[in-house]
Amino acid sequence: MPVVTLYLDRLQRLVGGKATKGKILEVLPFLGLDIEEEQKEFVRVEYSPNRPDYATDVGIASGLQGLLGVKKGLVQLDVKKEKKKFVIKTDPSVKKIRPFVSGIIARNGKLDDESIRQLIALQEDLHFGIGRRRKKSSIGIHNLDSISSPLRYTAVPKEHAFVPLSETNSMTVSEILEKTSVGKEYSHILGNHSKVPIILDAKNQTVSFPPIINSALTTISTGTKNILVEVTGIDKNAVDDSLSVVATTLQNLGFTLYDVAVDSKNSEISKARIMTLDPVLVNQILGLNLTVPKICESLKKCRLDAVPRGKKIICSIPRFRFDILGEMDLVEEIALGHGIENLNPSLPPSTSVGQKNTVTKKLDQMTNVLIGLGFTEALNSSLTSKQTLYDYTKRDSSEIIEVAESKSLEYTVLRDSILPGLLENLSKNIHEQYPQKLFETGIVFSKGHPITEKISMACVSAHKDTNFTEIKSILQSLLKTDLNVACKTNASTHPSFAGGRTAEILVGGKPVGIVGEIDQQVIDSFKIRVPVSGFEITLSGLIFD
Repeated sequence: MPVVTLYLDRLQRLVGGKATKGKILEVLPFLGLDIEEEQKEFVRVEYSPNRPDYATDVGIASGLQGLLGVKKGLVQLDVKKEKKKFVIKTDPSVKKIRPFVSGIIARNGKLDDESIRQLIALQEDLHFGIGRRRKKSSIGIHNLDSISSPLRYTAVPKEHAFVPLSETNSMTVSEILEKTSVGKEYSHILGNHSKVPIILDAKNQTVSFPPIINSALTTISTGTKNILVEVTGIDKNAVDDSLSVVATTLQNLGFTLYDVAVDSKNSEISKARIMTLDPVLVNQILGLNLTVPKICESLKKCRLDAVPRGKKIICSIPRFRFDILGEMDLVEEIALGHGIENLNPSLPPSTSVGQKNTVTKKLDQMTNVLIGLGFTEALNSSLTSKQTLYDYTKRDSSEIIEVAESKSLEYTVLRDSILPGLLENLSKNIHEQYPQKLFETGIVFSKGHPITEKISMACVSAHKDTNFTEIKSILQSLLKTDLNVACKTNASTHPSFAGGRTAEILVGGKPVGIVGEIDQQVIDSFKIRVPVSGFEITLSGLIFD
């Protein structure tokens, strides 16, 4: 989770009103922020990637103003129109490479070193999150006074040259992609196109090479008074969402916002979304009896707007709050506005006594056996990445189950195997002592209508002497000792396992899993430094239905 440093004197000034440092520290957790470190002059807080506006102290100050009653209601973007519009013209040549661009002008503001540092951190958080590592959207922040309108968003050959950010000499696009660290990291986004996207100003000066790097010409500093923000991408919503967060931050920093016309069209980031909320649902979920005015007041303390209409409440949500997807998200906001500390916990009115079911008891028995054999239990998410689940393990991804509109790059795919997650655990512990022995029991998913769920168990053993014999003996001990199940193994092949050192697990003549030594290429992909053996077995249908 990302972390931001908040200097308390600065934060107190930004919040305003009569807020004391003690009160601010007391309320911070109720914004959904976890205090990681607290010192006399500053605190470091962890925030959700779904709230990139909390990457800066001005964003957090805005949230605190609501809960502390300093300012309530909708955070409205005030985007003015200039007599002489700043214009970005899109050339058709860029449509097949990176088709969307949007922008905003921020004038008459002041930046200090801390503001610049936080803006850059915000920019990178947006790149990593909704920008999907700059693929869906990327942001350029420029010194407006170095640029002449209109801008032209076009595609140019890779021989095009300019002085990139933090450099002193001119470089061609090819050199930037091949020689700079940022070019090497993000060049894959541009694919195999012979041309690349470039933003040029009226004097034909290079402003930006999205999504790779800005020009040194437009570098911002503490002397920068006027700013241009441009966002490009392949997803229009991601582009506008990113722009709305940066624009809101600049407005909170004291800049005056002005519209940028893209191909004669004005931005719509200042328009609030409208959502209808049922007060009955709110009270059912929270276990309260809040009146409609009290619900509206709670929403306003979370910097939203709400007005009653008949038996419903009409809520206005600013563009940068794209984490609010439905009514349940609004209920959560109401809980925060009402005050988590004001919610009284109560036991459910149940007369029955809970107990473990048969499946859990059997799994507990297997867990105890593996712990006795020297293994440590892992607990990974059912959501993972395509890279971990398929690319690194050389497995076929034709039956991949992807999550629609995932907010995180690392959690986009439902797992159909537990073993890759354990290999990832090993990859993150390469500096720890060996042997490392891990196991996990959990649900795996198979594509179908509907998607099917089964319980599987996987084990891995990582040390210099591990081999097929060791992991097979672990498997047989587990099944025989705990379940009195005899298994056989037949030589087999599997893309994740080494040839000639792999076997199919058979119980009653039916295949239930795979066991063997992990393929060296897979080990190298996870950057594991020792041999690894492992097995995965399907428990559904074997020890329970």
